[in-house]
Amino acid sequence: MPRPTHWPRKVAALKKMGLTEAVHAALSHELERERAKPSLVEVGVGFLRDLRAKARPELSKQADKAFRDSLYENE
Repeated sequence: MPRPTHWPRKVAALKKMGLTEAVHAALSHELERERAKPSLVEVGVGFLRDLRAKARPELSKQADKAFRDSLYENE
């Protein structure tokens, strides 16, 4: 199995460029890939939007004082 220390040389050979240029290109590509990922906040907002879109507000009931009080009643 090839070791990671050989990967820059393989990339340089495949792309027919110098070793330094290949490393810079690979790191630049990795940075762009990371920047393209959505942030955790964006993921959370997307999740909540999807959840809200799947909700059926016409079937929901209002959580009024009587309902909240019923949650604390002893049985």
